[in-house]
Parts: sequence; C-alpha cells; structure tokens
Amino acid sequence: MPEKVISNTSCLIVLQKIDELDLLHKVYGKIVTTPQVIAELGIDTPDWIEIKSVSDPREQQILELIVDEGEASAIALAMEYQESLLILDDYKARKIAEKLGLRITGTIGVIIKAKKRGIIDSVRFYLDKISHTDFRITKELINKALKEADE
Repeated sequence: MPEKVISNTSCLIVLQKIDELDLLHKVYGKIVTTPQVIAELGIDTPDWIEIKSVSDPREQQILELIVDEGEASAIALAMEYQESLLILDDYKARKIAEKLGLRITGTIGVIIKAKKRGIIDSVRFYLDKISHTDFRITKELINKALKEADE
C-alpha cells in the first residue's frame, strides 16, 4: 500500500495561520486526516485533504485517555496503515506514537523537507513567520532546524 501522510491539527493550523497551508500539498501531495481533526481546524478544507474515519474507534478511545481527541484519532488512523507518516507536534502525542512504532514528523520537519526538495528557499523565513503565531517553538528546536537545513 502506498505511503499515507496523516496530519494532526497543529500542523494544519500553524500553516494556515501563516498562509502556507498549501506547503503540505506541495511536499506530500494528498494528506489524510480525521473528522475530529477537521472539527478542531474549523475551516473549509482543500480537496487535497482526504477525511477518513478510524475503522476501530476503540483504539482511539483508549488513546483519548492520554491525549486529546484529534491527536488520538490521528494516531489511531496511522496505526491502521503500516506505510504511513504521521505529522504530530505535541510532545506527549509524539512519545506515544514513537512507542507504537509509528513514523512521525512535525511542522518543522515538513518545512525542512520542503527546503530539501527545493520547494522553498529558506527554513528561517518560515520559522520567523511561525514565531509570530501562538505556536510554541524553542530556540533549541529552531537552531536544530536551521542546522539540518544548512542555514
């Protein structure tokens, strides 16, 4: 089965806030997410975002004991696809996903990938735009991202 890229809410919200939501489409093509994530997002979604419900809601319900509904639904959906990449930013959700053996990246990872693929010229430009939102990013992560992007 081809790789599915599944996104949680935070990446979609941050990129939408900086008017760069289309960057996800440019990097990955089609993105998959859940109805719960779309409800949290609160905007009309572009046609390149596929909305898919979790097949077995019990896994999602168990995860909801630990993380919020959107994160739980995204993790549960990623568990259904062996060849998936899950976009998560929340630390606790990332740790759970890692323990479950899921491949993960975050919003900053998406931006770095965009630069490595030649889609954007500067990671720093996007990090500066993000710094003007309420998205929490540490100086350590900024420096790590810039180093990885050779900036």
